[in-house]
Formats: sequence, structure tokens, C-alpha cells
Amino acid sequence: MGFGSKNKREREKVGLYLHIPFCRSKCDYCDFYSLSGRESRMDEYQKALLTHLKETAQTAGEVAADTVYFGGGTPSYYGAKRLKALLGEVKKRFSVEKTAEITVEANPDSADFRSLRTLRKAGFNRLSLGMQSASLEELAAVHRPHTPEQTVQAVRDARKAGFDNVSLDLIYGLPGQTEESWRATVEAALALEPEHLSCYGLKVEEGTPLAARVEAGERLPDDDVQAELYLWTVDRLARAGYGQYEISNFARPGFQSRHNLRYWLTRPYLGFGPGAHSDFGGRRYSFVRDLDAYIQGVRSGGNIIDSSDLIPQRERGGEYLMLRLRTAEGIEEWEYRGTYFMDFAPLEARLREFAAQGWAERTSEGRWRLTPRGFLVSNQLIGDLLERQEQASFQDLLPRARERYVPKQEK
Repeated sequence: MGFGSKNKREREKVGLYLHIPFCRSKCDYCDFYSLSGRESRMDEYQKALLTHLKETAQTAGEVAADTVYFGGGTPSYYGAKRLKALLGEVKKRFSVEKTAEITVEANPDSADFRSLRTLRKAGFNRLSLGMQSASLEELAAVHRPHTPEQTVQAVRDARKAGFDNVSLDLIYGLPGQTEESWRATVEAALALEPEHLSCYGLKVEEGTPLAARVEAGERLPDDDVQAELYLWTVDRLARAGYGQYEISNFARPGFQSRHNLRYWLTRPYLGFGPGAHSDFGGRRYSFVRDLDAYIQGVRSGGNIIDSSDLIPQRERGGEYLMLRLRTAEGIEEWEYRGTYFMDFAPLEARLREFAAQGWAERTSEGRWRLTPRGFLVSNQLIGDLLERQEQASFQDLLPRARERYVPKQEK
């Protein structure tokens, strides 16, 4: 399906992602494309984004958007005035549905009542707040720029401003974190009564300051400790009314992140900004991870594409396994067969073995999904299934290859 096509899945809805790469300071664990100390480029970046939105809308044709997500970086640090103008341009250039989920990420230190009220009036209806921890010492250990008290105040301000869909991000496995301090963080988050919680295990990403600290000998909670914290969290949040719908995400009924579900359910989306990714028209592409190159490229009409690939159907089948098995919805035989035309039997045989280990289960609707214990080793399990898919695909191709290439007298 090309940009202007209206054939398959006529007027298929898309999600829009706008990347705001500016931060007050860079956290030690972060490997996202984000920058501190570049505030002088904010106005030029704003012009570039507005231009890029206009040009893409002209190319994409009539596109209906049901989710819009402003991520970063720290969008709230970018300023409510700029965010309001960007959302106005999005609504002007794209057909944004009245019921669309429109999310803005924020840090507690840059989310005050006045700015949040401006954003809410502009049409933002979901706030994702980077709480991370309720311990001042743990926040300071990774150079987070806010305090636990600022998190509490930001949630209060968000409610006062009219946000009735608030998500909190938490991290387990932080330097100095204990089982008791993590439980205290979860309880503090629950006391704020958010509609959604994202709970991520700390990963030491290559090239980050945290990686250098670990290489120098600093010790972090190990995998076994993280596993215990995770399993306790799944149980605690379930008892509090937050259903797990993805490995790291929990929500009250009706408050799952509709935008993030687009990624996990392999639905189309368009990204804007340096480092942003898109999956649209059967093609996946990304933009350069360079603020200045992005601004200059948009301004001059130059190339800002970093990578671009047309994804074949068999690879889409692998994505289906990899992404759907991150969710509580999981995968289903005829959904897989009918969409990707591949044999499910080798996968199901392996899934039955996983079930015997307590890593997977088959629902009453006939879908296969990973259990919380399976989620802990999801990379290994999904990798195993992908290998079996590849083997099955190869075996399936052999008879057809012989039919096509082997002379009849040799058959």
C-alpha cells in the first residue's frame, strides 16, 4: 500500500509520533536520542517540525489518525506554547479523530499547573509522567532532575488541569534500590491513583554513563533480584486493579496505551523528528539521529532518511511473533496462518513445551501467550520460536524450489 493508496484497508488509521529531543539534563541510563544544553535550537527545531508535518501530510494524502504521541527527550521541557502549536498543525494537516488519544510525556520538574492547563485546553488528553522512583537517593543516583515531592505535585496539577488519564513510569533495578524501597515506590505510585503504570527493569545500555559506572565496578541489583521485583509487581498491581496487557505495562480497564499498542499489534504509524521511526505503506524507515542534520535537511529539502526497508511478508510474520508475544493478547493459529501463510504447527509444539515449564499458556479463546514468568525470559523464548519459524519456512520452500529448478528427468 503506497502513500496515496486507498485499496487494502481503505483509509487505515495511523498513529503519529513527534519526537522532542530536548532535556534539562541527561539521565545516566538513557540511550534515547535526547540532548541537554541545546535550548538555543528549539525555535529552529519547531520550524523544521512544522514544515515536516506539512510536507508529509501532502504526500500521505487522506490519513486518519486515532493516536498522537509526543515523546522524547522531555516534551514538557520544550514548553507548552510550542507543543500547543505543534498539535494545532497536526490537527490542521491530518484527520485527527475526535476520540483520538493524544499523549504528552513530561517530567515532574517541568509540569506545572499553568502549562498542563494550556496543554489540556489544546487537546492533549493523556499525560505520561516520568516518576521512576519515590526515593530521592535513587533519583539522584541516576541524575533524575526531580524530587518525589515534585511528582506528587505534578499529578495534583494534572488532575486540576483536567487530565483524567495519567500514566506513571517506574524503574526497578536502580543503583542502591532494595526490595523494600521498590515496594515503597510502587505503593507511592498507587497512592497517586494513576490510570496506567509502566514498570521497566533497568537496562545498562552501551555508551551510557551508567555503563561506564558498571564497567568501573559499580554493582546493581542482579537479574534474580529484578525477577523477584517484577513478579511481585505483577501480583501487586493485579490486586490493585491494574491488568497487565504487555510485559512492562499495566492499566485500569479501558486505559491501555492505544498508541503503544499500535507498535505491539503491528499497526501503521508515522514518526517525525531526529531518530523517529515510521512503519507505513509496507515500508519501515527512520530519520537521522542528528538534530542539526535533521533541521538542515528539512530546511533545504535534503535527505533526512537514515534507513528505509520494504518489509517482506515472511519478515512480517516474525514481527507478529516477536511483538504480539510481548502482550497479554498473544498469538493465534489462524490469525497467523491466514495473514502470513505459514505453518503454525512447529510453533505450537514448542509453545506446549513452554507451557509445561510454566512459561506459556493457552487461553480459553485458543490464543497462546506468555505468562509473567515467561515474560522474564521472553527474549530467549521468542528467539527460539523465530528460529523454528525460519526452519519451517526453509523446509516449506524446498519442495517448491525442486519443482521449479530440478529438471524433470531428475525428479
